[in-house]
Amino acid sequence: MTAPLQGLRVLDLSRVLAGPWCAQNLGDLGAEVIKVERPGRGDDARQFGPPWMPDAAGEPTGESAYFLCANRNKRSVAIDLAAPAGQALVRELARASDVLVENYKVGTLARYGLGYADLVRINPRLIYCSISAYGQDGPYAKRPGYDYLFQGACGLMSVTGEPDDLPGGGPQRIGVPIVDMFTGMYAGLAVLAALAHRHSTGAGQYVDVSLFASAMALGATPLSDYIVGASLRRRSGNSATNIAPYSVFRCCDGDLIIATANDGQFVALCRALQRPDWAQDERFHSNQARLANLPALHALLGEVLAAGSRQHWEDLLVPVGVPCGPINDYRQAIEHPQALHLGTKVKTPHRLGVPAASIASPMRFSETPAGYRRAPPLLGEHTREVLREELGLSEEEVARLHRQGVIGFADEPTRVAAAIGGAGE
Repeated sequence: MTAPLQGLRVLDLSRVLAGPWCAQNLGDLGAEVIKVERPGRGDDARQFGPPWMPDAAGEPTGESAYFLCANRNKRSVAIDLAAPAGQALVRELARASDVLVENYKVGTLARYGLGYADLVRINPRLIYCSISAYGQDGPYAKRPGYDYLFQGACGLMSVTGEPDDLPGGGPQRIGVPIVDMFTGMYAGLAVLAALAHRHSTGAGQYVDVSLFASAMALGATPLSDYIVGASLRRRSGNSATNIAPYSVFRCCDGDLIIATANDGQFVALCRALQRPDWAQDERFHSNQARLANLPALHALLGEVLAAGSRQHWEDLLVPVGVPCGPINDYRQAIEHPQALHLGTKVKTPHRLGVPAASIASPMRFSETPAGYRRAPPLLGEHTREVLREELGLSEEEVARLHRQGVIGFADEPTRVAAAIGGAGE
């Protein structure tokens, strides 16, 4: 079956997560993605281990789980961008590409003759997507930045965690790199919008996506509270600030989330718990009243729910339309019946002889499904193939570039492999 982006070529010059996530999503949808990495070291994410993918004997291979999660459906070409000959190779790859994704520090690629102004002259149809920390201009543009910093600076941590006056109170980092992931998604959406514009005009364009702006967009609801009503949202732990009961309750065998979003669901909850009188209690008869009397409501619910198991309450509440569910760890999540039904874990044959596992795309199409054609590549696994087949270089030219240190191959040791052996850097 035809994939949605079949025939599209993406040149991926990005590292770590936001950029690679964007490029992987495009690859899942059928785009051909060529990933350019530094010889000898590659994408920084290759060093982010353990854990490392095990070989058939259970020994670490040097392929980090972090790298594997964001780099399938790509071919890896190891090219030294600091070398003029390497820059020339990338220019030729860009000439034949539809999209370029990069996340170098602002101005770095322009110094190499690989900025948008350089490449648009040789490929006016190119969509050039820059992912940066703070954007391409402004007072913070030159600063480096990572997910954690933006969770703090953009307000996410101010609303995450328990209130200061409770045990364990204080700001909390969200447990996944959510800013990186959302920035990658925003970048992919922007690329598709730019492609739609090119389809109607024939012209490419420059796309600027930053982690800072993405983190601000993630805070749209609390920011709207503040901008519209001067209401500054505070940390409320596991309880929602504007819906009740919408929180976590301790059962005899673990934690259960109950998320009643309207009065009808609250009435159904009370009836299922054999306490229909709660729905008529003036303290709880409306959402506003429940919020005003939240400690009392939580105490009553907590006493009842603690007497049963999570599964008991799910079996009782789900049939009557009360949204509820457990708090799972990731082992339990990947074994969830719905995750199994959706085929959430996918395996792709890897050059090292073992299947590489990753998480399936959540995008599902009736006619043009996402696909998993390639495992995350070894560093430089496709250097020879791409330079010969895509750029028409001879074997002699490839060998000469390799002798000069401009390119690298997958059959060479990498620094991360040495680190696994204990040598480190």
